[in-house]
Amino acid sequence: MGISKVVLAYSGGLDTSIILKWLVETYDCDVVAFAADLGQGDDLQAIEKKALDTGAVKARVEDLREEFVRDFVFPAFRANVIYEGQYLLGTAIARPLIAKRQVEIALEEGAEAVSHGATGKGNDQVRFELTYTALAPHLKVIAPWREWHFKSRQALLEFARKHGIPVPVTPEKPYSCDANLLHISYEGGILEDPWREPDPSMFTMTVDPREAPDEPEILEVDFLRGDPVAVNGQSMTPATLLQTLNRLGGRHGVGRADVVESRFVGMKSRGVYETPGGTILRTAHRAMESITMDREVMFLRDSLIPQYAKLIYNGFWYAPERVALQRLIDASQEFVTGTVRLKLYKGQCTVIGRKSDQSLYDPQLATFEEEDVYRQSDATGFIRLQGLRLRVQHLVRSRARG
Repeated sequence: MGISKVVLAYSGGLDTSIILKWLVETYDCDVVAFAADLGQGDDLQAIEKKALDTGAVKARVEDLREEFVRDFVFPAFRANVIYEGQYLLGTAIARPLIAKRQVEIALEEGAEAVSHGATGKGNDQVRFELTYTALAPHLKVIAPWREWHFKSRQALLEFARKHGIPVPVTPEKPYSCDANLLHISYEGGILEDPWREPDPSMFTMTVDPREAPDEPEILEVDFLRGDPVAVNGQSMTPATLLQTLNRLGGRHGVGRADVVESRFVGMKSRGVYETPGGTILRTAHRAMESITMDREVMFLRDSLIPQYAKLIYNGFWYAPERVALQRLIDASQEFVTGTVRLKLYKGQCTVIGRKSDQSLYDPQLATFEEEDVYRQSDATGFIRLQGLRLRVQHLVRSRARG
């Protein structure tokens, strides 16, 4: 059976602009362009018009900002998610939502296939297609980067000029960018040399820390069962809250990261990221947990962070193991409620206070001053038992050495 209609995950950028035209020419099919508003700040009306001008029979632009933060960002940040110690997964966490909605639209539109603009070298192809497989395995998948003859983005630029397709990338700044409410990423161009410093003019969400205000800014973030619900005492929706933290963090140069990461397909790649609100959120969340979460629960949850992050990075959001991990993580957040106070200054986000009605911190137990609730002599037996296996090992080894 042939393909008469395709739903394309469309951004209006270089790759998907070319792909739209290529799909029409190659498959002689109708293309429905789907663009998700995740807070990337693009002119959505312009994206819709561009898709139609490029050959789409229909363009569907949908506001998914609240769903993105509520159902994807916040669950991941309950786990303090981070990949290889540096990357807060701003791109990876967005793909399962885009792909999910793309599948739903394909079913609504009666399309036989879905298509994406991910390259055959990257992670996004896996993230999109594992989601398609989990939600609608009967749909055919068209991955142009694995089919067409183009070998570089320079070739795409030439194709765009030939067909009169305007694209935001230029030979002078050939960055591949991905933006949403959580972050913006930059890859390609001069960044492919991991020794070369990023161009300072490249950054858009954060100011240079050296040019940030000379006075620190103090803010408070309120949490309820692991999720942030207010900034400086003002309750906000999830998307508005993250947008507010982005603005505050960006003003003080918080959240830049220059990362060489391990792609799922096996190669190393370099990405430069700006994640101001996410950096503040993760710092505040860990501080909230420090006084409200049981020690052993925290150790267990922390041991799962690398696995959880890898599942998201590799595209397994809808896999049963990720869902099972999420249930455990959410259970650990039952008492993570209270307020954290932070200081933003010259690229740094520092915790300067935390309080909670659920706090496990007991000043009477922790004090170095005189108190009657803890008998310090009890520590003698505790230490003796903790050291028993070490004492036995030493005695056995000593006898063996004669």
